[in-house]
Amino acid sequence: MTHTLTRVRTTINGEAVEFLCEPRQSLLECLRDILGLTGTKEGCNDGNCGACTVIMDGRIVNSCLVLGVEVEGREIITIEGIAQGGRLHPLQRAFLEDMAVQCGFCTPGFIVAVKSLLDQDANPSEEQIRQWLANNLCRCTGYDKIIHAIRQAAAEMQEVKV
Repeated sequence: MTHTLTRVRTTINGEAVEFLCEPRQSLLECLRDILGLTGTKEGCNDGNCGACTVIMDGRIVNSCLVLGVEVEGREIITIEGIAQGGRLHPLQRAFLEDMAVQCGFCTPGFIVAVKSLLDQDANPSEEQIRQWLANNLCRCTGYDKIIHAIRQAAAEMQEVKV
């Protein structure tokens, strides 16, 4: 069986990237299997858990629901693109310091989603955060520590202007 490959040119985490993929491959598969960006996790693979959340052209998307060929000319940010210059982003630090992780599997999706929220609203209310994260599931920690970590990071980011 011969598969036709499609050339895709995009920007991932600020770098121009070119890769070949099958038209049926999801962005999640392309990120993990072709580009080696394994921080984005495969959970449900049907858009319900948020583990594979990435930012595409400024909007959060479930990478399991986007075809790799659809990212031609787009800008993608994955969890690997959140830290800057080898320094953890305030969100990443807050998740660690507030112990908002247990197994950690869902953490990349939460951090990417919340980064997008804080880019739009530097000081969201707890209700806004909870609503924004309604599509991200955590089976281990519960959400209180996650919400606390997000509020802590938002406060730090306002002081530092990240």
